[in-house]
This record gives sequence, structure tokens and C-alpha cells, in this order.
Amino acid sequence: MTMSAGWYLRRLSRMGPREVGGRAGDAVRRRRWRAAPPDCPDVTGARFTAPLPAGTLAEVPPDAVKRLTAEADRLMEGHAEFFGVERDDLADPDWSYDPKTGRRAPQVYAFDVPYRDEEAVGDIKQIWEPSRHQYLTVLAAAYAVTGDERYAERVAAHLRSWWAANPPLRGVHWTSGIELGIRLLSWVWIRRLLDGWPGAAGLFEDDPVARRQIWHHQRWLAAFPSRGSSANNHVIAETAGQFAAACAFGWFPSSARWRTDALRSLERQLRANTFGSGLNRELATEYHGLVLELGLAAVAEADAAGVPVPASVRLVLLRMTDALAAVVDNRLRPPRQGDADDGHGLVVDGTGTDRWASLLATGDALFGRLAWWPEVTGTDVRTPLLAALVRPYPGSGAAPAVSRPASRPDRFADAGMTILRGPEEIWCRCDGGPHGFLSIAAHAHADALSVEVRHDGVDVLADPGTYCYHGQPAWRRYFRSTLGHNTLQLDGADQSVSGGPFLWTRQARTRVLAADPSGDGVARWSAEHDGYQRTVHRRRVELTPASRELRIVDQVRGTGRAARLAFHLGPAIAAELTGNRAVLTWTGDGEDRSAVLDLPGGLSWRAHRGESDPPLGWYSAGFGRKEPATTLVGTGFADGTAEFTTVLRFHG
Repeated sequence: MTMSAGWYLRRLSRMGPREVGGRAGDAVRRRRWRAAPPDCPDVTGARFTAPLPAGTLAEVPPDAVKRLTAEADRLMEGHAEFFGVERDDLADPDWSYDPKTGRRAPQVYAFDVPYRDEEAVGDIKQIWEPSRHQYLTVLAAAYAVTGDERYAERVAAHLRSWWAANPPLRGVHWTSGIELGIRLLSWVWIRRLLDGWPGAAGLFEDDPVARRQIWHHQRWLAAFPSRGSSANNHVIAETAGQFAAACAFGWFPSSARWRTDALRSLERQLRANTFGSGLNRELATEYHGLVLELGLAAVAEADAAGVPVPASVRLVLLRMTDALAAVVDNRLRPPRQGDADDGHGLVVDGTGTDRWASLLATGDALFGRLAWWPEVTGTDVRTPLLAALVRPYPGSGAAPAVSRPASRPDRFADAGMTILRGPEEIWCRCDGGPHGFLSIAAHAHADALSVEVRHDGVDVLADPGTYCYHGQPAWRRYFRSTLGHNTLQLDGADQSVSGGPFLWTRQARTRVLAADPSGDGVARWSAEHDGYQRTVHRRRVELTPASRELRIVDQVRGTGRAARLAFHLGPAIAAELTGNRAVLTWTGDGEDRSAVLDLPGGLSWRAHRGESDPPLGWYSAGFGRKEPATTLVGTGFADGTAEFTTVLRFHG
């Protein structure tokens, strides 16, 4: 999609004077670099001095090695999947090609590339993702654990191909700082994992083309940081990649300054992006995972290089890890809240490795698990590699000596998240938090007071997900809309007002009224929001473990409005709707399961599934992927005293 003049005005209105001044300076620098791009200084005697400690690779579990090599062999055959699109051209990739639309991004001055315009460029995510080079870290890891030089040679061929096709400041891969930051982190790990290969030095430190690419990536990141209203997960990726490269590839006159500046920014931005409770301020769970992965990788790089890291950095990462352990369900699945684009910080594992189990395993190795943490039974490659680089610190294992929760937290007041738990692994997330992070709340959804309910890890009342960012505006609007969540919509409008695909111009304010997740016989939560201005939506949720019953009461106070109440069922749930009662059935762990959903009688109920005009009845398990799922929608009128009661009963 192209951005209109109105969008630019709305976007400008969300910036402060300092951000406007910084962006003006960026514009001047872009014009100057067009005429006179910066030159990479000549360096001699460059060496890589941060390999994995001896014996590290022997610690990688055999089943993790098996998954890794299976994935690497598939990549060697040219096969990969990015955001729902199967590719068979990765043996010799075209770095500017989007297989989804068949378009190629123009090879022009980077800041002239209209990367938001799918008609001109293609699906930018499809183009960018392979060039994060995380599939190359997988191949490099496969070489490290097997010694098979085929993997190393393929990595070298692809890096040289990419460097030749993407000279500094030319093309789509020089337009976004998060891409440069993650790519730098991948290069650091590729060099580390290829350290036993005879061609490693010739590929990196002894190659002037490689040195020039590494220098220009770092110079770009130093010149164009994400600023102000954009200082979200992007700035974490930028600073983590810059810091990692300045530690591992500290060959340049500016390396010490880049390292110092990046660490200072990383420390500040990790604190700014994280609630005191440990949850990510974007209130988008996948970005919690991305930021945690990036932060852990940065600390590992610092320790490998002997660079002191402020204690506050480790403290934030520790709190993020404990928070993740607290919010996951019994299958180690975290909430599906806010945007999700399948972004990872460091990938060295094969398909089938559980991301969240891997993060918790790493947290256990670095910080020490607490007694209430869920058990992690899976294995991964990444944990022993990171653990080998991170040095021991005072406290529990490698953790700083700080106070940690004595029991499993279930209320995160600063993030507005409450988790209600019941028997048979009933899990319910209640959303009463801020709309999003910073003035634009880029990755927020209009989901105030929404609930998400699972039974033994199966989505019953589901958050439908994200599906897309660019190029499909109707689908982007739907998946972030109020109707696209398990909450109440009034007058056909969203609770918060969107100004664009990553911009909210008015944000609903939510207030938690009560939260008692471990109440006497009944776990309770209630909250309200003002997104409909003269009308207040208030919701109460009660979970009674003894009867396996979840009760949701929606109240409308103020001006009467047309109402639509939506409940999105997970893709595994079959529903038979009769009147205002839906019988839900599914299979879990090979057993037939069922529940009854009694819906408010004051509304007229219909089941929707897989509708496209307009979109309704969909579930996105991952970015670029969607599948039909049943959505139950009740329509009617909510006067100033309306009350709608929904009861979900799980059968034993």
C-alpha cells in the first residue's frame, strides 16, 4: 500500500519536537549520502576472537542435532517456507524477488525504494525475511555440529552472492534498521559457527567485501536509529545487532564508539520497552519473545568479548524470563496478544523446536528456574551455545542477586493482564491493559477487555492473530479490529481509532476494577474502557473451578448503541449453534472434548466461517497464514443499562 498525505500528517502529529528534529536530520543525511556515501576505512590485521568455548558443541542434545540437520538438508535442496509461501529457489536465491506477487524490488538508491508499496516492490516481508540470513545461521550450525563442509560452502556462496547483489545503500535491504540489525547478529553467529572451517577467515575478516559490508551496516545503524514514537522492538534489534557486531567484528576505528553507544542505547531501550512486571510494553507477545532473544544474544556477545554490561540489562532479561514462565499455559503457549510476525532474534534450530520452551530452557541455564516454573521437556541447540558464552554471575546460577517471585504470578497490573486458571488446565487471559506502546501503539489491536480461553492448550475462545501487515488493508483492519476479538463492539466502530496499519490516533483507556485470580472458590476479574466516549463498556469474568464454568458479563452504561458481541473459536473447535446455545466439540490428546457456550438471549446469534467480504471467521496461526474458523456474533441494541451474560461450561 502507498501512504497518503493524510497518513503523513497523522503520523507527524504523533511525534514530539525532538523526534521531528531527528527525522529532519535523517532526511538531510540521506540526501548527503546520495551524493557522497561514506567510505569504509582500510583495516589490517582483523581477527575473529570470540569462538565457542571448547566442548560446547558436545553439549547439544542428539535430538536437537537431528532436527537441525534435517532442516539444513531441506535448505540445501533449496526448499524453505516463509510466511506461508513455500519456496524451492533457495539453492540460488534472487535477493530482491517476491515469490508471492512475482515482483522484484528495484535496485536503486535505498531511500528511494517505496517499500510500503506492494504494487511497486512486492510483499516486503517476503523479500526481507530470507535476507535476515537466519536460514544461513541454521546451515552454519549444521556445519558446526556435523563438520560437513557442504553446509559451510553453501553459506559462503550465499553470503558472497548477497554482498554482490546488495552493495551498500543500494536496494530494498538498506531501507530498514531492524533488518540490518538482525542481519548483523546473524553474521556474527555465522562466523562463530564456521570457526572450524578453513574458509571462515577468508569469508569474513580477510575479505575486503565482507569488511565493507559489515562497516556500512554499522555506519547505517549509527546514523539512522529508530526514534521517539518508533523506538519499540525495532530499536532493540538495531542496538543488539550493532553491539554484537562491534564486539565480534571490532576491527574499525569507530568500533569502540559504536559498541559503547549501542550498549548505552540497549540498556535504556530494554528498560523503556519492558514493564516492571517483566512483560513487554508493546503488549504483543511475539515481540516479547523477539526482544528477549535479542537481549540474551547481546549479553552473550558482551561476555564473549569481555565487555562489562550494566546489571540493569540482566535484570530486565531475568524479569522477562520469569514473566514468560508465568503467563504460558500448560503446553508452554503464551498469550496470542497484539501483533505477531514470526520474528526471531537468533535462529540455530530446526523445524519442530518449540520457541517458548527454548527460551525457558535458556532462562533456566542462565538465571536458574524457580520452583513454580512449568517443566520444559524439549531440547534445543541455542541454549547450550548461549550458556557457553554467558559468564557466571552472583546469585542463582548466572542471575544477578535480586528478588524473584516466590509463587507463580497471575496478575500483571502494569500490563493490565490477568491469568485465570482452573482444573483440567483451563487457562483464561483477561485484557485490561494499555492500548499499546508509545504514541502510535504500532503493534496494538483494538482488543480492550478481550478474553482468550484454552483447555489443555487448545484454543477454545481464541485471539485470531495477525495474518498480515502490508499490501492487504482489508485483512489488516480486520485482524486488529474490535470485531476481530472476543469483546463487544458498539455502533460498528473500533474502540480505538486507526490512522494507518501501524498507527492509532485515539486510544481507548482501560481501567481494571478488580482482579482476584486465586479467589475463594471463584477467580474474578473486572475492568472497563472509555473507547466509545459517552458510553462505557464494563466486563466481569468469573471462573469457578469446581464447576469448570467461566462466566462473562458485559455491561453498557451511557448512551445506547447498536451492539455486536463476538466470540472467536479456535480452528480445532466444531460448533453447533441452536438459538443462543452453541455446543462445542474438539479432540485433545486423542480424547473427545466438549463444552457448552450459553450466549446472551438479548442478542441475535449467527455463526460465521471463512467469510471474505467483509472478512469474518478466520484464525491466523502465523504470519502470512490464515484458515477458516467459526466466529459467533450476536447483534442487537445495548441501551444505557444493558447487560449480556455468557457462560462457558467445560464437560468433565
